[in-house]
Formats: sequence, C-alpha cells, structure tokens
Amino acid sequence: MNRRTIHVRVLLLPLTAFLLLAVPGWMPGWAQGPRGMPPGLVRYTEARQHSVQRSIRLPGTVESKTVSLVASEVEGLVVEFLVSEGDTVSKGQALARLRITNRELQRDAIQAQLKEANARQQQAEVNLGRAAELLEGKVIAREQYDDRLYEFNAWQGRVEQLTAERARINDDIARSTIHAPFAGVVTVKRTEVGQWLSVGGPVVEILSMRELEVRVEVPEHYFRNLVVGAQAAVSFESLPGVEIRGRITAIIPRADLQARTFPLKVTIPNQGGRIGVGMLAQVSFQAGESHLATVVPKDAIIRRGPQEFVYVMNGDNTAGLVPVETGQGAGSWVEVRGPIQPGQKVITRGNERLAPGQPVQGDVQEYPLP
Repeated sequence: MNRRTIHVRVLLLPLTAFLLLAVPGWMPGWAQGPRGMPPGLVRYTEARQHSVQRSIRLPGTVESKTVSLVASEVEGLVVEFLVSEGDTVSKGQALARLRITNRELQRDAIQAQLKEANARQQQAEVNLGRAAELLEGKVIAREQYDDRLYEFNAWQGRVEQLTAERARINDDIARSTIHAPFAGVVTVKRTEVGQWLSVGGPVVEILSMRELEVRVEVPEHYFRNLVVGAQAAVSFESLPGVEIRGRITAIIPRADLQARTFPLKVTIPNQGGRIGVGMLAQVSFQAGESHLATVVPKDAIIRRGPQEFVYVMNGDNTAGLVPVETGQGAGSWVEVRGPIQPGQKVITRGNERLAPGQPVQGDVQEYPLP
C-alpha cells in the first residue's frame, strides 16, 4: 500500500461517519432512548390553578384625544406666522400675529381722552365739595348744588367709559397674537402671512399627542361583556415588540346598522411620541366570565409545528412529554388543557434539549402569578 492509498482511506473515515449520521432513523445509542443518557440540567415550577378570563383581540385605529382647529378671536392682517406643519408646540406658545398698529393708535387716542376726563372729574369733585359747603351755609340754592353733582357724575361716567374702552382695545391687541390652547403638533396651516383674517377665521389645526385613543369596532356579542375602566393591551404592527397598557374610557351604545358593531375607545399614553395618529393597532381585553384553570409558565410550552407540548418531571426524575392545548394568557402564565394537574412539576428551562424518558436534575424557578 503506497502513501496515496493510505491518505484516501483516512479521508473516507470521517466521510463515512457523516453519512451514517445523515441516514434517517439512525441516531447514536444515547439519543435513541433513556439508556445511557446523561441527566439533563433543568429548572422547573409547579403548575397552578388560577382564575383566568377569556380575552378577545380586535383591530383598531389610533386617534388623537384632543383635536383643535385654532381660530382668530379678532380680525386683522396676518403679519407673522411662527410655526410650520409638523412642529411640536407647547401650551400658550405663539402661533401667529396680526397687525396691531391701528389698535395701538386707537388706544393712544383713548388714553389722551381719559387723561382729560380724569382731570375734569377731579375738578368737578372739588367744585362739588365747595357747593356742599355753600349749600350747608345757605349761600347757594339747592339747584346750584345739583348742577355741580350732575357735572361730577357725568365726568365720572366718562372716565369709566374710556377706561373700559381702553381695556377692550388692550384685549384686542393681546388677542392679535394667536396662542396654542394646549401642547400638541401642528398638522395643518390654514392661513399665511398677508392674509386677512375675520373673527373666527382658521389659523392652524393642532393634535394633542400626549394621550391618544384607539377606536375599536366591537362585535355585538361582545358588547355586554365590556365595561368602562377595564384594562386593555394595545400593540402595533409598525412597532414590533411594543405593547402599551390602556383603559377603556368610552363605550358608545349605538351600533353601526350594517356591521352591527359598537364603537369603543381605549385611552393610551404616548411617552416618547412613538405612536402616530392613524396607526393600525391590535387591542386585547378581557371579555366574559372568569373561570378556574390549570396554568403553567409560558416558558414551559414547546411548539413543534401546530402541536404544543410540556415536559413534566416524573416521580422517578425523568422527563415526560405531554401534549397540551393553550388557552388564555395571564401575565407570564398561560392556561393549558390536557393531562396536566395543579402541583405537577413542569420544566421551564432546558426543555428544548430534552428527550422523553431522559433523566433530569433540576432546581425550582419562581414565576409570580398575576
């Protein structure tokens, strides 16, 4: 045998071993059954009996809880527009300003008239005091005193009128700057610089993004099981892994006559502003009577295609594979239907590598019930 022949045979040995492993149905002796299998290191917990409630999952659409079409309270020419579409604004922030030159001139004119009226009122007050002394000394007639009293009252009324007129003009000047009524996002501009606004003319549209609502159309047979204040879990197709807790804040008892569904609103927070108005959402909430069920941690469930299984620890410390059907979730636990009893040890860690009948060694793993 030459060196070339020896080299070929050495190469064939690992290739033969690989082909034997690839043959269907052929496994090494330790993987075919419990004989000679090393103990699997696992963690386990006991199945429990717990009250669960049926949940339903329905699609919904995100809406803003507060939408405002901000309008002008006074008429005037737009001279400054301070925001753009998409801008985030705070409550009280200036959005636009109207020209106030004419109003300032009117205020100056009123101020001058008010100064004169104040002076005449003070003089009339002095004259009234003198007339009162003369009337008491019977130097003048009652009619002369009444004339001085009338003059004083007239100027006092004039001062009050001009003061009110000045306050009105100042108020118009203040309202010539349009402010955001709440914190939100500018979605639509309704005017531009140079445009004349009448009273009630639209300026911008603002959406509040701090608290949002998800509108859900609920089928008629679920309607009686829902209550205001109940919790709901909301997830979004465009935000994988994000689930937000909300509450049912409104159930509108008027059905769509064609679909026979009732509108329901779930209020959710929007921390970080990740959620946008118009997003598609999936809303899960409890519906129906609660019932006692056997529950196991979700970590104990093994899925092989459409089938679900749980590994249990038998009395002889071997692993037993039990088929189950899962039901309603309850926090980190899930309802199971099958030959699983409360108190039975179910394996929650290391179960992916087990084989039925394999010896196991385990430690307890705690899962708090919801």
